[in-house]
Amino acid sequence: MTQELPSHYLYPAALFFSKEPYLINTILGSCVAICLYDTTLKIGGMNHYMLPFWNGQGLASPKYGNIAIEKLVEQMLKAGCSKQNLVAKIFGGGEVIDAGSNMFNIGKRNIEIGETMLRDLGIKIVASDTGGKLGRKIQFNTQTGAVLMKLIQRTLIPQNNNR
Repeated sequence: MTQELPSHYLYPAALFFSKEPYLINTILGSCVAICLYDTTLKIGGMNHYMLPFWNGQGLASPKYGNIAIEKLVEQMLKAGCSKQNLVAKIFGGGEVIDAGSNMFNIGKRNIEIGETMLRDLGIKIVASDTGGKLGRKIQFNTQTGAVLMKLIQRTLIPQNNNR
């Protein structure tokens, strides 16, 4: 009989890490989530960032990829993880808004900052599903490092023109 793990829903601009096993769930469009897992300690965490770079103005929050990645790695190292034992899985960065209105390529830039920072930190990316035109729903098991992912089809919301 398998033990039910507690679950945590990860909202955009947030991160979650616990030494206790969890199922972390989130939904991604142009945002990116990075799942970090320590292969020796069998613990992990995830971030969900919306924009690639914090520009130095206002609060340095996990809304920004460069902050979210740095903070998640920092929390895991404080918990006793070794950087050489960390592996990453990266998801999201879809261009879910029509191309004409998405001239900033947020999804693509979010993917690039994640891949670049992980490479610079020496953390190996062992799985990824990024880009494309669809959103994603993911569930990360912090005890095993496994990620379940489902692509989300776009749905059109009917407009009520009788206002």
